[in-house]
Amino acid sequence: MITAVVLIALLMLGWELGLNYFYPEPKEQPVATASEVPGGTSEKDVATVKHTREGGLTDADAIAVEQADLDQSLGSADRVVIDSPEVLGSINPVGAKIDDLTLKTHRQSVDKDSGPVRLFSPDGTPAQQFAQFGFVGDNVKLPALNTVWQAEGGPLAPGKPVTLTWNNGEGLIFSIRFEIDQHYMITATQTVANTGATDVAVKPFALVNRTSNTASVDTWTVHSGPIGAFDGSVGFGNDYDDVAEKGTIAGTGVTDWIGFTDIYWLSALIPQDGAKNSSNYRSLGDAKFRADVIYDAMAVPSGKQVSRTTRLFAGAKESRVLDMYEETGITNFGLAIDWGWFRWFEKPIFWLLTKLFEIFGNFGVAIILLTVIVRAIMFPIAQRQFASMAAMKAVQPKMKALQERYKDDKQQLQQKMMALYREEKVNPLAGCLPMFLQIPIFYALYKVLMVAIEMRHQPFALWINDLSAPDPLHILNLFGLLDFNPPGFLAIGVLAILLGITMWLQFKLNPAQMDPAQQQIFMLMPWFMMFIMAPFAAGLLIYWITSNLLTIGQQKLLYARHPQLKAAAADEQKDKLKADLAKEQAEKPGKAKG
Repeated sequence: MITAVVLIALLMLGWELGLNYFYPEPKEQPVATASEVPGGTSEKDVATVKHTREGGLTDADAIAVEQADLDQSLGSADRVVIDSPEVLGSINPVGAKIDDLTLKTHRQSVDKDSGPVRLFSPDGTPAQQFAQFGFVGDNVKLPALNTVWQAEGGPLAPGKPVTLTWNNGEGLIFSIRFEIDQHYMITATQTVANTGATDVAVKPFALVNRTSNTASVDTWTVHSGPIGAFDGSVGFGNDYDDVAEKGTIAGTGVTDWIGFTDIYWLSALIPQDGAKNSSNYRSLGDAKFRADVIYDAMAVPSGKQVSRTTRLFAGAKESRVLDMYEETGITNFGLAIDWGWFRWFEKPIFWLLTKLFEIFGNFGVAIILLTVIVRAIMFPIAQRQFASMAAMKAVQPKMKALQERYKDDKQQLQQKMMALYREEKVNPLAGCLPMFLQIPIFYALYKVLMVAIEMRHQPFALWINDLSAPDPLHILNLFGLLDFNPPGFLAIGVLAILLGITMWLQFKLNPAQMDPAQQQIFMLMPWFMMFIMAPFAAGLLIYWITSNLLTIGQQKLLYARHPQLKAAAADEQKDKLKADLAKEQAEKPGKAKG
């Protein structure tokens, strides 16, 4: 048990150092500034890019340039407004780009006045991200990337489609019909109508273009970057560096969907079922990337029209919404959330948390109730654990006798101890079972708090206004009085202190260990874990503190049911005090003589 606890603690301690070593942040990357794009005013050429957990611009100058560019780019009266229950934005008729999207139901920060999250920004802005639809082909006059399309309808809303059209003047009419649902799905139907005398062939395409400068941090536990499902399998293997190094990475197999993901946001293209196509991730240089779907050439006979339909998901990775789209036929769309290998265990935890939230309206309360449920389920196991501890105490005199007899023969001692366990029907590992059973629950809750947007900005009480973020009050900044955020595990907050105290009280109630070294480890472990757990999500610490308090209550109850165990623990404490006093008295003459 001690080995398991120490290994877990070391893993947590080395988490941040390990990520920095294996996934170092680039020291300097170029940031697209207004001086590099049309209409810009900034003179800054290069800035250090700092990727945050959620993503977005962090450089103050880039943020200022972004705002100025948005004011200029989005001021055109020709833009087609998008206004649906969860999305607000506009379509740029120049190039048929969806390059302006904000999410109505998600704020930029925990501050209620911080404004909605901006997902898409126009081409050339520091935070550029957009979707574009068009056509390619040979020997045909096609709309270009800067073609001005004619818009019909608007604003784009559920049940109110918008159509962009362009006539090439040579017998071909190109159109793109946009529809939007109640959530984050936009459907684009690209049509070519041939009014000429000869047959033609064209290839519709759809793409998502974005800069990696706004990407969230990509770690081995949470993926950020290129993502897609091919032949039913969701791939997390490629990151932006891989695409930049190779130039182009082709999708392997049938493309179910392809795009880019951050920890909470997703922009993905879902091609038409049964329509042959090729898909690729491409590096465009200057930290810009593209995911595209290019359909095979479709023949358009004279007097006929042919269409291809592509869906664009651009929004928040809400589990319920993604699963709903998966039920409509988008293969493994729910796995756009990086649940990891243990999603079979994480999703039930997430389901239970959301159900408790629906009832009580507070995710912090839901986490506490989850802890109560877990402890209640494991209470019979805890009873057996204490019974095993009582049995271990009963055989301690015999074990001490064996240790004294075979103190010079470790191998023989182990054999005799195993024989004693069998004879007395004692399992020394029974006490470890509750801890090992809690490890997967603890990890599942950790992952849910990390990846589930439903936990983002969820308050609990008092100063805890975001359960997915660390405790904001730290000792070193005088619990928020100083404008200073301590680094890493030095950020000891109120919850971390409570964790250390409750763990210490829990260990104090345990019977003393026979090995003094083990006893010292148990006494130091609470304060060690206090430093380790300080940077973790507040919700995780609330779970552990609640678990410790319930364990203390269980121990009190079970001590009442096993008075011999409590008496043995008290006797051990007395014996230990006597031994310490005798040792101190024995050392005094030596010190005086010296």
